[in-house]
Amino acid sequence: MGLSYTFSVVSGLQANREYYIAMVPLNLLCKIFENDVDYILPEYRAQRCINENRIPEIRDYILKNRNTYVFSALSASIDGNFEFIPSELDKNIGILKIDMDSVFLINDGQHRKAAIEAALKEDRSLAKETIAIVFFKDEGLKRSQQMFADLNKYAIKPTKSLSTLYDDRDDIGKIVKDIIKKIPFLNKYIDKEKDNLGKNSSKLFTLANFLRANKRILKDDKDEDAEQFLFKYWNSIFNSIKEWKMLENKEIYKKSLREDYILTLGVTLNAFGRLGRYFYENNLDLSTLKSLNSIDWFRCNPEWVGRIINQHGNIVNNEDSIIKLCNYLKIKLKIELSKEEKVKENEIKR
Repeated sequence: MGLSYTFSVVSGLQANREYYIAMVPLNLLCKIFENDVDYILPEYRAQRCINENRIPEIRDYILKNRNTYVFSALSASIDGNFEFIPSELDKNIGILKIDMDSVFLINDGQHRKAAIEAALKEDRSLAKETIAIVFFKDEGLKRSQQMFADLNKYAIKPTKSLSTLYDDRDDIGKIVKDIIKKIPFLNKYIDKEKDNLGKNSSKLFTLANFLRANKRILKDDKDEDAEQFLFKYWNSIFNSIKEWKMLENKEIYKKSLREDYILTLGVTLNAFGRLGRYFYENNLDLSTLKSLNSIDWFRCNPEWVGRIINQHGNIVNNEDSIIKLCNYLKIKLKIELSKEEKVKENEIKR
């Protein structure tokens, strides 16, 4: 073997095939991996085309979290000659020498690799850091395609609720989680893991949907005043609706509340979010919300038709419905509608 790449590795065995795990300097990634495979027909390549729109997002994640970013290992196949030289102390630890004429094919992690290259252009200090690469022997196109399929087949993204719960980089998300802890009703009835609640769930809302409602209120505001407003606003909402109190007093069952009323629907929660934005922007007195207690929240209330219930009797959860339901709340609270909102009301009348 002539000139070669040399890596300290740990060897392993999967499906009777040897593989090797190496810690590779980030600045070496662009040297060992070829880029331009997009022009090849999909049946003649073993990976997807790069989605250029994903690269800036991952690059910025690295640069903005310089001291806390984390990446899982890349997987790659070696098409060429290589030799594993085990250590005298442990046969599973040693040196992997790979001929420099070898071709390296990424089986999993091409977007991470491209984003790292982009980040290196802006922060050269990253060059000294490393990423784990799992090296396999290349066994031809069919095997590489199967590896790509297998590596991605069982990858399931976490729910938005669970991602929100674990993510402390989102400032508004952190505020929302703090609010939930401070309001016992929310802490008790918000599911922090699931995005869709089963019919027998003990929860009423999902964390992901509650976050969306609060982002409507705050948009990009994330200071202490914003957090205080959220706390007071949601306390006022839940104290102003008798059905919530009935639930707490066990005068109504959760199942009935979810099936017979609109109070637990995503469209309703987001309408409260839109209403909250108006109160937040205009610094309105939250005691006004007491009038929400006079609203008939039953699903069978004919006033929901044309707002959040279509002509077939189905719930509609879109931006138009959120605006129209918020309009109804504002009318009940004797708040003047905007020109846009008046147009929506005329749609309902027609």
